[in-house]
Amino acid sequence: MSTSNPNYKNLGIPHLKELFKAIDALLNEKNIPYYLIGANAISLEMLKKGIKPVRATRDIDFAIMVSTMDEYEGLSAAIQEKGFEKLDAAWRFHHKKFDILIDLLPFGEIEESGTIGFNDRTTNLHMLGFKEVLEDTSEINIGEIKVRIPLLPGMIVLKLVAWSDRPEVRHNDLYDILRIIELYNDLEFEKNMEQHFDAIPENEEFDNIKFSSRILGRKVRIYLDRSAELSERIRSVLDDNTVNPEHSSIARNWAREKDWDLEYCVMLLKEFKSGIEDRDK
Repeated sequence: MSTSNPNYKNLGIPHLKELFKAIDALLNEKNIPYYLIGANAISLEMLKKGIKPVRATRDIDFAIMVSTMDEYEGLSAAIQEKGFEKLDAAWRFHHKKFDILIDLLPFGEIEESGTIGFNDRTTNLHMLGFKEVLEDTSEINIGEIKVRIPLLPGMIVLKLVAWSDRPEVRHNDLYDILRIIELYNDLEFEKNMEQHFDAIPENEEFDNIKFSSRILGRKVRIYLDRSAELSERIRSVLDDNTVNPEHSSIARNWAREKDWDLEYCVMLLKEFKSGIEDRDK
């Protein structure tokens, strides 16, 4: 686990420190481990290297490790006593004073085959990949509070799973994945040159983004090796989005976002797939 102290104020979210103080106190009181995930976690990880966020969000996601639904319902009642209003989604809360949405996403022993069934019997939440990704975290400081966040390759895994569950509404996940790919080699340049120099093609011009994608595939494979179900999901998503460029939802989204050739966006996905298959790295 590494520790760093990015300037969380650059997220531009008013009352963020107060929010974390309230959440941290409550979860520590109940002895519940938690992690910050989602877009704000990505932004904080990049702030370590001085890269300011370009997509601000007042929706903050926490992964919390709980054993039973009774434990989760007890937490839900307690957080509402702290000024949070429970919304229609069983895991979503809003603080009127802070004007911040939070998702409390339970995982751990509470899961059944990677799914959480809430007590209303009508809502299921898919948590595939959380246990595998959250085995490896870094630590940041938000004021005096220490918060654990996933590593960037792990965030790609969680984003791919979330997008594949609801592609019609999860467009921001694809944006976040592409941003990690664009910047990853710049963030980890020395390590990448030392450990992954073999991934640079000998007979073609160096492409920083393709190189990043290949390395990230290698990093992601570590998580896939921990779960056959997770591996099957990620590989299936990549297969579906690389067979035919015209039918690649991911590549078409990236091409629109960046005004890039569709074939180039598919090539980035293929490099990512190749990295997963690089068994010796």
